[in-house]
Amino acid sequence: MKKISILIPAYNEEASLPALYNSLCNSVFRRDDYEWEVLFVNDGSKDNTLEVIKKLRETDKRINYVNLSRNFGKENAMLAGFDYVTGDCTIIMDADLQHPPTAIPEMIKYWEDGYEDVYARRNNRGKESYLRKKLSLTYYSLLQRSTRIDILQNVGDFRLLDRRCILALRQLRETQRYTKGLYCWIGYKKKEIRFDQADRTEGKSSFNLFGLLNLAIEGVTSFTTAPLRIATVLGFVVSIIAFLYLCFIIIKTIFIGESVQGYPTLITVILFLGGVQLLTIGIIGEYVGRIFNETKNRPVYIAESYNETKL
Repeated sequence: MKKISILIPAYNEEASLPALYNSLCNSVFRRDDYEWEVLFVNDGSKDNTLEVIKKLRETDKRINYVNLSRNFGKENAMLAGFDYVTGDCTIIMDADLQHPPTAIPEMIKYWEDGYEDVYARRNNRGKESYLRKKLSLTYYSLLQRSTRIDILQNVGDFRLLDRRCILALRQLRETQRYTKGLYCWIGYKKKEIRFDQADRTEGKSSFNLFGLLNLAIEGVTSFTTAPLRIATVLGFVVSIIAFLYLCFIIIKTIFIGESVQGYPTLITVILFLGGVQLLTIGIIGEYVGRIFNETKNRPVYIAESYNETKL
C-alpha cells in the first residue's frame, strides 16, 4: 500500500490545528486505499501549538511531529519536514486552512497518472489588500524576466511532491532559502490544478509586509544575478553621462566662459552620483551577505525532538 505524507509547518497555530485535523479526517483520511502520515513541524511556536499536536497524536498515531529548538522560519521548517517525511509522496500545506484539504484527492489522481509535482494555483488570493496583490504579481513577473528558470505566478507551497522530488530537495542545503524557486529548479514532471484560497479563520498571520519584502529579496538574490548586472549597466551609463557633461563644461568654458554660479548643478550631480554608489554598494552587499552566511556552514535548522524522542 502506498504511503502519503502531509507536511504542515506550524508557528503559533494552536487555534487552527483542531479544525485542520477535522477537515483532514472528513476529506482524506476516510480513504483506506492509502497509508497516511501527517507530519507537523513546530517552528518554535510561543503558544500551545506543540501541546495541541501532542494531544492529536495521543488519539491518532498517524500524527507525527518535529519540534525545532527555536523559530527558524517557514522555509527552513519545510526542509526539516523534507528530511523527516516517509511517504511515497508528500503534500505540503499551511496550517491555517487557507489551503483546502478537499483539493488533495485531485492532486493524488494526477500523481497516480505519473506527474511528480502537482502544484495548486490560486484562483483568488482571499482577503489580501489590493496593494499586496499587485505587488506580489509584479514581483513574480520581474523575477520571471530576470531568471532562466520558470517561476510560477500565483503559486505557493500548496502542492504534492513525489518522493523523487523530496529526495532532490533534501540535497539543497543552502541557508538562505526560497523554496518556491527550488520547486522549479529541480524540474520533474509538473501538473497544475486550481483552487480557491480560503480566508484565515483562526489565529493571526506571522507574515507582515517586512517579512514578505525579505522573502522577495531572498527570491531575487537566490535565483538571479540580474541586480548586479543592473548595477554594472547603471554605473556604465552614469559614467558616460558624466563624461559627456564634462565635455560640455570644457567646451562651454572655452567658448563662453564660466561664472562662479553652478552650485545647484554641482550639488545635484554629487547627490545623484552618491545615490547611485550607495545603491550599487547595497546590491553588492546583499550578495556578499549571502556568501558570508553560506560559508559559515551552519545547519539550516536544529531539531529538538521527533515525536517523543529527544534528538
